[in-house]
Amino acid sequence: MRRLYIGNKNYSSWSMRAWVLMRQAGIDFHEVMLRFDSFSPDSHFKTRLAEVSPGGQVPVLVDGSVVVWDTLSIAEYLAETFPERELWPQHPSHRAKARSVCAEMHAGFSALRSACPMNIEARLPEVGALALRDKPGVRADLARIVSMWSELLREHRGPMLFGRFGIADAYFAPVVMRLLTYGLPVPPDAGAYIERVIRLEAVEAWIRDALLEHDFLAFEEPYRLGR
Repeated sequence: MRRLYIGNKNYSSWSMRAWVLMRQAGIDFHEVMLRFDSFSPDSHFKTRLAEVSPGGQVPVLVDGSVVVWDTLSIAEYLAETFPERELWPQHPSHRAKARSVCAEMHAGFSALRSACPMNIEARLPEVGALALRDKPGVRADLARIVSMWSELLREHRGPMLFGRFGIADAYFAPVVMRLLTYGLPVPPDAGAYIERVIRLEAVEAWIRDALLEHDFLAFEEPYRLGR
């Protein structure tokens, strides 16, 4: 049985991408939760992770002798291993665009990530309003996300970004969580997409588990002193 090593579901956006992709696509795996305690080299989290991955970050997929420790690489590995799941679009031009938007998410949107870290359990609309008012990078990131989603939903006619569920939707699932936590405004088409994402079985399961953690980690909480 392949194993997927993840961090706290309330906070770990990169873990969410791989977990939601595998769960929604019906790919069997055993979840191994490594609770965040700290990110120092001698922490329990880092020590346990070092036993399976040289990268020192979650998620990590272990499939027999194969170890994959980057989220986009995990997605590519799964797409190649399970071609019948059609995790990337089948048309070459659509597939190229799907890879492009995932790579853009993988490397970009740093202002949104920094100002609005994933925190599924919290509701922080006042923080989101201040971020939009005071941080041009957050405004630019939100505008780009809305533009991207609107274009893809028009082109592929939904319900997901490229028609059917795929890697791109898993990649943007944590963005959906951020928009909800911080109450960031989006137009109706993006709002409808958000509603469809949170109704995906895998996303519902991830949110349910995140809400059950009750694990307040101060180093993941730039805005709160308690739950």
